[in-house]
Amino acid sequence: MAQKGIQLDRETISCSICLDVLKDPVTIPCGHSYCMNCIKSFWDEGDEKETHSCPQCRQSFTPRPVLLKNTMLAVLVEELKKTGLQAAPADHCYAGAEDVACDFCTVRKLKAYKSCLVCLASYCEKHLQPHYDVAPLKKHKLVEPSKKLQENVCSRHDEVMKMFCRTDQQLICYLCSVEEHKGHDTVSAAAERAERQRELEGSRQNIQQRIQDREKDVKLLQQQAEAINLSADKAVEDSEKIFTELIRLLEKRSSDVEQQVRSRQKSEVSRVKELQEELEQEITELKRKDAELKKLSHTEDHNQFLHNYPSLSPLSQPTSSIHIRPLSCFEDVTAAVSEVRDKLQDVLREKRTNVSLTGTEVDVLLPQPEPETRAGFLKYSRDITLDPNTVNTWLLLSQGNRKATVMSEQQSYSSHPDRFTDRRQVLSRESLTGRCYWEVKRNGRGLYVAVSYKNVSRAGGSDECGFGYNDKSWALNCKQNGYTFWYNKIQTPVSGPVSSRVGVYLDHSAGILSFYSVSETMTLLHRVQTTFTQPLYAGFWVYGWSRATAELY
Repeated sequence: MAQKGIQLDRETISCSICLDVLKDPVTIPCGHSYCMNCIKSFWDEGDEKETHSCPQCRQSFTPRPVLLKNTMLAVLVEELKKTGLQAAPADHCYAGAEDVACDFCTVRKLKAYKSCLVCLASYCEKHLQPHYDVAPLKKHKLVEPSKKLQENVCSRHDEVMKMFCRTDQQLICYLCSVEEHKGHDTVSAAAERAERQRELEGSRQNIQQRIQDREKDVKLLQQQAEAINLSADKAVEDSEKIFTELIRLLEKRSSDVEQQVRSRQKSEVSRVKELQEELEQEITELKRKDAELKKLSHTEDHNQFLHNYPSLSPLSQPTSSIHIRPLSCFEDVTAAVSEVRDKLQDVLREKRTNVSLTGTEVDVLLPQPEPETRAGFLKYSRDITLDPNTVNTWLLLSQGNRKATVMSEQQSYSSHPDRFTDRRQVLSRESLTGRCYWEVKRNGRGLYVAVSYKNVSRAGGSDECGFGYNDKSWALNCKQNGYTFWYNKIQTPVSGPVSSRVGVYLDHSAGILSFYSVSETMTLLHRVQTTFTQPLYAGFWVYGWSRATAELY
């Protein structure tokens, strides 16, 4: 074995009982190795016990293990003896400037394995062994190696500080407690540690709870980010399909217009050429007739002139007047196409069909606080109109489809599957997401100011159709003398000043829906905290006498 290959840590081949190189090495079940005689003697001293433990790790064994020689380790020790080399600790086991050194090593100090709070000294593994073997030393408090052991000694009395003065909030020794700290609130350091340990555990529990809460928030935000990505991807995919269909439709319409123009061009040109041929024939005949007349006019013989004149064929009837159309005969097509273009541009420019995210921002961060003033709410104001396809026939829409009025006679609206058939209700045309605010002005006996999913039932007078009487709509019932809130047939009393104007604030992503009484000041009437799973639509349910109104502002 080469000399360079035998750089071993002495602990590897040393017995922790005799602190010498192993003789007849044996390995016990926990994996630690000892001289056979050393471990036998150690266990023989306590042979009256039913269990036997490892001197190093204190693992117990029942019954007493049978000791067998560790042949591999024995060969290694014998090889070392043959080479005459001394097994020495590896360099990394010696204490450096930043390490805690063993106080009992004399030449080159090893790193400390433990520090004793009673002895106020630090020990390497070999010198620590007595603390595991000697009964009085077993009671000492061992801690991780520390350079601050002297901080546990009272500088005044040179005694270990085992007490704590709560009055002065400092560690003291026993003599301090009967001298300068006499009469103070003093306890043992262990008792103070136990109490502060409980406080520490409470703080840790609080921190761990906050960590769990924040981890849940992070998970929710991750889920929301994934949902946003999926929704955005779907929106892009759907919009691409829709615009592709629109482009195809425009291309087809362009092709149809071109075919119509070319067909009309062909017929018009054919008609013009036909007239042209007729005119050319007439010109030829007229020229021939003019030549005959010219020849006759040059006849000198009067008798011959008079004889031939009656034989000339009479002129044919002239072709009817030709009305030449101006060259702009296809301007009507250009005008019609321009009108289509202008209408399409108007539709694309309308705010309610704008595909930008303005007004429908995605809130993925912490919920934003509600505004505190009406001016703050108006920053989130939405331009909302009522959908004529949903309005009940007893309601008349006006003011640009922003006002609904109860009529004494049914209105003649066309049939539509979205129309409320029995209840005097109407939904907005625009869907509501993000943060939105709108106001409703009422005049009459009563009004339900509502928000609803689009898939709320429409036909019949059942609760499934009434705003606030199902799990698809939320409604504030505004009566002449007060308010009540309705959701899924559950009525909640609401207190607040009665006003003819109600403000509605929606933070869709945060799941917040708030109703306010609007006058000179704004008063919160009722707030809902939930999770909205679909876009919402503003709605009215007007009841009372004829001419009662509800209007969006």
